[in-house]
Amino acid sequence: MKKTFLLALFLTIAVSAMSQRRIGGNLVYGTEIEELGIGVVGEFFFKNDLSISPSFNYYFAEDPLNFWELNVNLNYYFAESGSVSAYALGGLNLARISIDSGVLGPERSDTELGLNIGAGANFDVGGSVVPFTELRFVLSDFDQAVFAFGVKFPLN
Repeated sequence: MKKTFLLALFLTIAVSAMSQRRIGGNLVYGTEIEELGIGVVGEFFFKNDLSISPSFNYYFAEDPLNFWELNVNLNYYFAESGSVSAYALGGLNLARISIDSGVLGPERSDTELGLNIGAGANFDVGGSVVPFTELRFVLSDFDQAVFAFGVKFPLN
């Protein structure tokens, strides 16, 4: 319990000390699961061109299937042209798929750790909303391309 508290305190202090912070939501589509999903995303900048971006996505798979993923990516901003900021990303993906058999038997599930690679772009439209789009490839036993579109809100 004490270790968990200290870790949470450290992370809170580290995130609050970062120069820019954003949080938002997105719609996602996974090519292997072939379903839409929704998610939450954060972005915390270490420098002007480097950020860490955690996200959680839940896909609307048909019953009895459940599928979600947790991602932690490092975004490197390599180009800015007008109102568009492009970035490359790499990171970790934790995905879980489960089937609830109901009366036929116990739940069956599988959790896999994978790697993310991809690219994205933020669009400066003025104001306090930052639309973004992202394409990433998940390399694991749950290989798939994931398309995301959403908005981020600055916390500063």
